[in-house]
Amino acid sequence: MNAPAPVTEPSRRLQRAANQRLVALFGKFPGERSLTIIVVILLTLGSFWFAGPRGEAHTPVESSLIAQMPEAPQIQFADPEPTANADISTESFQVTEGEVDTSEAQVVPDLQLQPAPVDDQPTTLGGILPDNRILAFYGFPGNPEMGMLGEYDMGRLLELLREQANKYEEADPSTPVVIAFEVIASVAQESPQVDGSYLLDTPASVLNEYADFTFENDILLILDAQIGYRTVENDVRGLRPWLAQDHVHLAIDPEFAMDEGQVPGTHIGSVDATDIQWAQQWLIDVAEEEGISPKVLIVHQFTQSMISNKDQVAPMTGVQLVIDADGWGPPDLKRDAYNFVNNVTTIEYAGVKLFYNLDVPLMSADDIVNLDPAPLFVMYQ
Repeated sequence: MNAPAPVTEPSRRLQRAANQRLVALFGKFPGERSLTIIVVILLTLGSFWFAGPRGEAHTPVESSLIAQMPEAPQIQFADPEPTANADISTESFQVTEGEVDTSEAQVVPDLQLQPAPVDDQPTTLGGILPDNRILAFYGFPGNPEMGMLGEYDMGRLLELLREQANKYEEADPSTPVVIAFEVIASVAQESPQVDGSYLLDTPASVLNEYADFTFENDILLILDAQIGYRTVENDVRGLRPWLAQDHVHLAIDPEFAMDEGQVPGTHIGSVDATDIQWAQQWLIDVAEEEGISPKVLIVHQFTQSMISNKDQVAPMTGVQLVIDADGWGPPDLKRDAYNFVNNVTTIEYAGVKLFYNLDVPLMSADDIVNLDPAPLFVMYQ
């Protein structure tokens, strides 16, 4: 190291002059209070700039889930004839699931409620849960773009589902597995259709076929309602001929429940707590009128806005409520989504949805049963 060079007097005079110029320069700047106000204003304006237009705000989990949603091709269905006297359309299907535009998705502020203690929840005797775990394959028959039910015939689906069920019973021997098919019963469309509902109903013949097959093989059938421009009540009531059967249950998909000006597959829809409460009570009434076992109601969710006033959703005696954490992605994202959906507000039973081709890597049965709380409804698409 070198010692510093000695400071000469001319150097001191130069340094003194430079210091005087710097002091004079900084004296022209605003005072401390004025400078603080200017910085606060600039930071506020900058936050508005980076936040973007109103309505685009999402939690990190929601934004990640939405980013995982690729554009799907247009799908066309055959036109089978119905075999039951029900209010079911027999038009050919044209389903388009485009890239989701989140600009219209209003996100409810984060809720800080805690799950209610188990002892405070009503008990529904004679139901499938909580003594069993429901394992389901999801989709629309004959259309591989819409899930497992479109990739295989019912016989092969049953074999694959039983193989998957064995993995869950090995992972959690204390909880027997009950298997199910979840069939999309009203399919969201990108155009209004004849009745303006943006829906086409699955033909009665298809629902009859699945109802008969599931009954004969002692498995459950879940009918999935996508709502569109109908109300939950109007869409679900048409499914009563099948829900009157003991082994048939109901699912609601808020993603496709549209407000005026929205289009399924482009916007993310929502249902309100009152819609879920209506469905719970209606299923209680159906079970009582038919003298059958309590129904299971599954509600799918992957953004907070999909269930408005969720803090008002609560268990009811006589029906078993599942909130299913939807959306695809890697395991860390799936766990975040699961916690986001099931650990914020009061939930009776937790569920999770998995995607064979989109969850990379796919979580194992051991991974799923070790979630907290352990889901009693697991569905594969």
